[in-house]
Amino acid sequence: MNTNSRSLSGLTESLPFVIRCVRDEAELAKAVTIRRSAYGRHVPELATRFASPEESDLDGSSRVLVALSKLDGMPLGSMRYRTNEARPLDVEQSVALPERLRAMLLTEATRLAVSQAAVGRVVKAMLLKAMFLQCEAGGIDCIVAAARTPMDRFYQWLYFEDVFPGGEFIPMAHAGMIPHRVMVCDIVATKHRWKEVNHPWYPLFFDIHHPDIELTPFPVVEPVARRDREPSSRAELRQRR
Repeated sequence: MNTNSRSLSGLTESLPFVIRCVRDEAELAKAVTIRRSAYGRHVPELATRFASPEESDLDGSSRVLVALSKLDGMPLGSMRYRTNEARPLDVEQSVALPERLRAMLLTEATRLAVSQAAVGRVVKAMLLKAMFLQCEAGGIDCIVAAARTPMDRFYQWLYFEDVFPGGEFIPMAHAGMIPHRVMVCDIVATKHRWKEVNHPWYPLFFDIHHPDIELTPFPVVEPVARRDREPSSRAELRQRR
């Protein structure tokens, strides 16, 4: 059961689960379990592929978030993300991102998976909140997501925009060549937009404190010259948009 309380900083809400970056092999195994289960329901052809940790889970380049029940420690959801600071995003195995994006500091959200139970909808929202706040604190410019149908409509509801005109679905090498729609969310602009349109997730993300979400922000960085990218200052990047 959720409990609410008022503090000097606003509303605090307790969740029936915790969300954090995986701490050890046991928690990674739980993240993989919920990933395999969720993809088995929606994309059966990928279930076997996701039955064990992937290279991106193990090589230190990514963060794997996991939602664990307070009651019994069972996994309720998981999500993985990493930046393009050291190497291209997974989606770039299949498409060439526009130059304006390649010059920015990006995070790609992958392997979003939640329980089939009713709590799954809340878990999904809290996983995305954790990623959004960590990226905001770390100076990330945009979040990129490759979404299959019907998940693309969910990201559209979150005000993600198409990277390529017309919302073309493109086979993704890192997702079994299943067609996905490549979408992007400018973190600063989206936060302002949510406030302007009174988006239902704005207070959930920014007005309510959830102490059960353990935030581990990326180090605050400025865009730097990276292999196959031109060096740009943050001010120059903002002017390009």
